[in-house]
Amino acid sequence: MRRHSTVGLKGFMIMLLKSVKPDYVIAPTAVCACTDCRVRLTDLQQGSPPLPSSTEPARDPDEDVYTKFFMNHCCYDAIPTSSKLLIFDTTLQVKKAFFALVANGVRAAPLWDNRQKCFVGMLTITDFINILHRYYKSPMVQIYELEEHKIETWREVYLQYSITSLISITPDSSLFDAIYSLLKNKIHRLPVIDPESGNVLHILTHKRILKFLHIFGSMIPKPRFLQKRIEEVEIGTFKKIATVQETATVYDALSIFVERRVSALPVVNEQGKVVALYSRFDVINLAAQKNYNNLNMTMREAIEGRSCCVEGVLKCYPHETLETIINRIAEAEVHRLVLVDEEDTVKGIVSLSDLLQALVLTPAGIDALFS
Repeated sequence: MRRHSTVGLKGFMIMLLKSVKPDYVIAPTAVCACTDCRVRLTDLQQGSPPLPSSTEPARDPDEDVYTKFFMNHCCYDAIPTSSKLLIFDTTLQVKKAFFALVANGVRAAPLWDNRQKCFVGMLTITDFINILHRYYKSPMVQIYELEEHKIETWREVYLQYSITSLISITPDSSLFDAIYSLLKNKIHRLPVIDPESGNVLHILTHKRILKFLHIFGSMIPKPRFLQKRIEEVEIGTFKKIATVQETATVYDALSIFVERRVSALPVVNEQGKVVALYSRFDVINLAAQKNYNNLNMTMREAIEGRSCCVEGVLKCYPHETLETIINRIAEAEVHRLVLVDEEDTVKGIVSLSDLLQALVLTPAGIDALFS
């Protein structure tokens, strides 16, 4: 059973979700003492994707351990006991919406259309980037569209070139299905919506799913392939890596975000060495600092002026094991590591999407990331 309280503000709501656990147990379960999650370790549920038949060629018995793990757990299991959720009405001004995201430390919010009486989409940092990139002219010209447009106005413009329907999932759906949906649709946030009430319970992310595995992974056998070096398994992006020079402008970085559809850019110096990492989340901080009218500043200036609460440059090396890399990402709660050589030259990017594809979907014979 879940209860929630709402704090209504003009144009949007803040929902403080609280889980209330029943005082009875229906079936024997293995329950973690951590109050941040709820998990059940049971046999594969009926209706889960079929396991490979015995007639298939012999393979590593540990290969599909994570596939089975996520098939066996539903999205509700990964929802934290309490969390903050913002909901925006589509009549809210775009500028106010982005300031609300920053003020509440939230990266996305479901959009409610009062005329249709349903959720119609998500407002994310990607929208902020697209607005800045589309309408920015110079530091001397105010971005009228950001200052005056309502969310519904922006959606009318943007939806001419993008998906028109909200992609969501139910709390009873498996985490395997959630991973597939995230990667297949190339999205970073998946609303978990109760089909009966129509309420949004949580926004599921790659990071939340990996944290769930990191917390409860000790309850399942550790696969042998975790001891392989990253250069052996070749998990990640190693060709046509998107980077940005520290002498380039912030607008140049926005252009790369839009054109390459990447979530972060290694910032390199003249020698090609990585000196920082500039992510989409750094862009939303322009709203907090009210610097979004000056996108001609250099990347060096933007990095020096950003807040201290940033991911920084978390690196990994070709000789490090897959287990080491997974632990580093999970513990630092970041979305990717920059693969570098001994000279700190960028050789690749290892992201959460790469890891989930390799660990969960590939053993099931599914290539959602590159299809």
